[in-house]
Amino acid sequence: MSQGPEQTSHVYPIDRFLHAAEARVTGGISPAAMMLAYLDWAVHLANSPGKQGQLVEKAMRKSITFLTHVERLLAGKKDGPCIKPLPQDRRFDAPDWQHLPFSLYYQAFLLVQQWWHNATTGVHGVSKHHEEVVAFSARQLLDIVSPSNFPATNPEVLAATLKSGGMNLVRGAQNFIEDWERAVLQKRPVGTERFRVGKEVAVTPGKVIYRNRLIELIQYEPTTRKVHPEPVLIVPAWIMKYYILDLSPHNSLVKYLVGQGHTVFMISWKNPTEADRDLAMEDYLELGVMRALDAVRAIVPERKVHAVGYCLGGTLLAVAAAALGRDGKDWLQTVTLFAAQTDFTEAGELMLFIDQSQTAYLEDLMWDQGYLDTRQMAGAFQILRSNDLIWSRMVHDYLMGERRPMIDLMAWNADATRMPYRMHSEYLRRFFLSNDLAQGRYEVAGRPIALTDIRPPIFAVGAEKDHVAPWKSVYKINLLADTDVTFLLTNGGHNAGIISEPGHPRRRHRVATRHEGEPYIAPEDWLVLTPEREGSWWPTWQAWLAEHSGTRVAPPSMGAPAAGYPPLGDAPGTYVREE
Repeated sequence: MSQGPEQTSHVYPIDRFLHAAEARVTGGISPAAMMLAYLDWAVHLANSPGKQGQLVEKAMRKSITFLTHVERLLAGKKDGPCIKPLPQDRRFDAPDWQHLPFSLYYQAFLLVQQWWHNATTGVHGVSKHHEEVVAFSARQLLDIVSPSNFPATNPEVLAATLKSGGMNLVRGAQNFIEDWERAVLQKRPVGTERFRVGKEVAVTPGKVIYRNRLIELIQYEPTTRKVHPEPVLIVPAWIMKYYILDLSPHNSLVKYLVGQGHTVFMISWKNPTEADRDLAMEDYLELGVMRALDAVRAIVPERKVHAVGYCLGGTLLAVAAAALGRDGKDWLQTVTLFAAQTDFTEAGELMLFIDQSQTAYLEDLMWDQGYLDTRQMAGAFQILRSNDLIWSRMVHDYLMGERRPMIDLMAWNADATRMPYRMHSEYLRRFFLSNDLAQGRYEVAGRPIALTDIRPPIFAVGAEKDHVAPWKSVYKINLLADTDVTFLLTNGGHNAGIISEPGHPRRRHRVATRHEGEPYIAPEDWLVLTPEREGSWWPTWQAWLAEHSGTRVAPPSMGAPAAGYPPLGDAPGTYVREE
């Protein structure tokens, strides 16, 4: 059985204090996990003369290719690049990179990067996880020395420096000092002050109608004369503030649903502190989803609920729906999962940071603090997309001396939350490491649940570029559920793919339904068979909700004082404002 917080009494406190101190220096990355990965790779490579010979051959061929390319250019011959960046690599797109000597800088770098990819992959005997860790970390180290990161080897920076007389570097230094000062003082990034909760974002009118130690439940005011009779309950992830689904008025999913005649309820999670260290997954289920369902059913009696979950909230909603099905409680009209995984065997690059060693290391850090800090989580997500979130920003802000304008989604991303020790340890071990939910070992109230017990129809949304919940992993709900499953694939990533309001440019999606009893279709085949549609996926989903709803009725009251749910204050409430 996987180890959890309640099973680590044999761990000496001095060891945990040491690991916690180390983790603050390493950014939460376990040195033991990295050493094991590199040792596995190095030992197997040292014992593979055939692979070594292949690498020597590749090094010689790349050198000859590069030198031949240089010779042709010096001879005045026109010659295309000897290697091109991958499609997602935009560092060398500018025309200036195609002129000497800069074209040679980036091509030499890409050839070295390609050789190291060959060196760190395909070594016979290395475990898949260790291979991925070594290849990923090698790529990260190489990205540090990319020619795009240095003024002398970046033609765009040189041109800006000549044009401005070096003022771009002066402005960049000012930007760096300002960012460093804010980081030290634990202030949010520049520009976030323009997106105040309850002022510019999270402004859809509503009331907090229930509060306990973990959640506030918001009911939004109707804007239509009649509404669909079945209410919508949204369960966001507690790793994020809920208002990603109620951003600015033009891109608020809540506002959109209310405008389409839905009665919407939203869970707003409390930002845990050290005092909440012992909150468990069961608390998030009982104090969160179940208490919210109780309130919604009291305010809109005798009606089933359209339940919606996003990311971790979707995984928790799947647990709740399975438990309700097991217990014969027919409370849900439909279940919608946004970028939510129920099987974690292919959970993407996030698994690079999750193994036994890494999880134990994080547990010791959380044991000392009582929670996982927002900065420690943000660091891991930034590393996954270092070119976009770290190096391109460094070049733009510090070398070019420019500031990208802050947008609502970026400001929300900076308003992160903490994760309590016990809950996060259980989540990592029981879902990621053991995959208990998909394999029927996850227990609720002392008895196991199965996703096959979910009876309402399911609408699952995946995003093409999602690095947190890869769409093929989200698609696995088709393997686990014995009900109608409508799967929708949108372009974009984990956040921008979900916030896809009508009218947003360059949005497209695919959608198809597999009815109960129909054969399973592999995701690659599904992609080929399902035609692409232009535009936002929100109207497609809303039409599906309407199809599974009854005839419109008069809106319910705001809260239900007689049932113990009086309005407690205006939305967005108090929990969302907590630092």
